[in-house]
Amino acid sequence: VQLQASGGGLVQAGGSLRLSCAASGRTFSNYVMGWFRQAPGKEREFVAAIRWRGGTPWYADSVKGRFTISRDNAKNTVHLQMNSLKPEDTAVYYCAADPTLITTTIKLSGAYDHWGQGTLVTVSS
Repeated sequence: VQLQASGGGLVQAGGSLRLSCAASGRTFSNYVMGWFRQAPGKEREFVAAIRWRGGTPWYADSVKGRFTISRDNAKNTVHLQMNSLKPEDTAVYYCAADPTLITTTIKLSGAYDHWGQGTLVTVSS
C-alpha cells in the first residue's frame, strides 16, 4: 500500500486548502482512510476519517464544520477540504489507511497500518 499526500502550503488565517491522498497498491474498498496531524512538540492527533465504501465520516471536534473529508473512487484519492483555517491548524498532515478498523479505533493513530509521508500546512495569523 502506498499513500501519497499533497496539497499543503502556506495560507493566511481564514483561508482554505485542499489536501489530497493518492492511494495505490491494492483495492481499498474495505479500507478506512484517515487524516491525522502533528504540530511541533505535540502528539499526532486525529483529524478526520471515512470508509472507502461510504457512510458517515468522522471528525475531530476541533475541525467539525470547517473540514470535509471525501473520496474519489475513480481516482483512488481521498481529499481533505480545509476551510476557515486557524493558526492552530498548523501541522504536518498525514493520511493513513487500514482495512480492519472498527468504530472504536478509527480515531487512534496506532490502529492504522499504512501511512503517507505527510504534507506541511502553515496558517499565518
